[in-house]
Amino acid sequence: MGFTWGMRLRGSSKKKIAPVMSWPESTSEPEITIPPEFQCPISIDLMKDPVIISTGITYDRTSIEKWIDSGNNTCPVTNTVLTTFDQIPNHTIRKMIQGWCVEIGSSLIDRIPTPRVPLMPCEVYEICRKLSSATRRGDYEKCEEIIWRIKKLEKESEKNRKCIIENGVALVLCDCFEKFSGDDKLTSILGKILSLLTWMIPIGWEGLTTLASASSFRCIAGFLRSKDDTVRENAAFLLKEILSLEETQVHAFAEENGVAAAFLKLIRDSVSSSATKSSLIAISQMVLHKPKIASEVLEIGLVNQTVEMIIDGENSVCEKALAVLDAVCETSDGIKEVRKNTLVMPLLVKKILKVSEQATRSSLSVILKLCKTGDASTVEEAVRLGAFQKVFLVLQAGYGEETKEKATELLKMMNTQMKLMSDDVDSSMDFKYLKKPF
Repeated sequence: MGFTWGMRLRGSSKKKIAPVMSWPESTSEPEITIPPEFQCPISIDLMKDPVIISTGITYDRTSIEKWIDSGNNTCPVTNTVLTTFDQIPNHTIRKMIQGWCVEIGSSLIDRIPTPRVPLMPCEVYEICRKLSSATRRGDYEKCEEIIWRIKKLEKESEKNRKCIIENGVALVLCDCFEKFSGDDKLTSILGKILSLLTWMIPIGWEGLTTLASASSFRCIAGFLRSKDDTVRENAAFLLKEILSLEETQVHAFAEENGVAAAFLKLIRDSVSSSATKSSLIAISQMVLHKPKIASEVLEIGLVNQTVEMIIDGENSVCEKALAVLDAVCETSDGIKEVRKNTLVMPLLVKKILKVSEQATRSSLSVILKLCKTGDASTVEEAVRLGAFQKVFLVLQAGYGEETKEKATELLKMMNTQMKLMSDDVDSSMDFKYLKKPF
């Protein structure tokens, strides 16, 4: 059983909702006319959240926000340039609309609930001021109260979340975290701050630097070993951001707190795809900036675990796992460990051109490092697995210069080795149909 809606005629001052139904005449509902003052000038629909803009015209909040977000800076009705984009709730019209909905009592019109007023920047500034003041006083109870309010406001709407992110709350939360990070009795409030910060990324250099203090870093590293998987995931996400600072003291703290081993355990526990990706990124950052850490994670099975990620992981996980292998191969111990796993070379060749440019670049880089540090058999293995054909195609794939440079160098090595190989190399390797990349 269906029905259609009557359309508003051009020039008409009232919108008519005229359902055409297959019910008997005795049960059909009467035609409903929405008063024009209750209609949004943009959507011509009944307003659910009427707001007044600077020109004095009332619109439905959703419609006027969409209009402004599309890049318009004028009033749709008067075409006047808006002096401000502020929207003031029109409580009078809203109450009249709610009263009208109750009065007509039709199933065709939903009752309009009282909307929640979106957060304004001035309110966020006040929240920041109060939180900063409570932090300086060391009043953790007041801080926890304000943090709870921030969490509640964020859940109310995407607009609130955006307003919170854009008006400096993250930096104040970082200061609060640093203030209480040395007190083991305050893990509850610290865990809540950690949770809030994960959706405020990017926090900014100043905030990350605050979290990179010895006290804060040690606290977050402790959360990485929590029994609560959500807390561990949040800690991994933030530590990954902190390690991106590339500062010596940060990586020294990571080594001191055994963070690499905690990341590897997080991967093994398969907490979530997000936690795995954060851990892989963090491990590659640590290995590159602190080669000594490579020895630590190699001893506890990093290579074999990474290979599993390449085999079973989704593309985004595979890409980051390949980056870890590339970082590990920057050390002699890493290359030795990688060689021990017979699945590595076949997987590297297979992933060329299969996942992403980053994954292809990492695969080429690892193969190149293995070939440079190995003997002729390593290059021969790559050739027999079909690497020459795939690397040749990389040059035609429109990838960046760094990727092409690695591909060119690898081709030269394989080409030299192919001339020395016996006739048991697949004679069907004919590249006359391939276009030259230059």
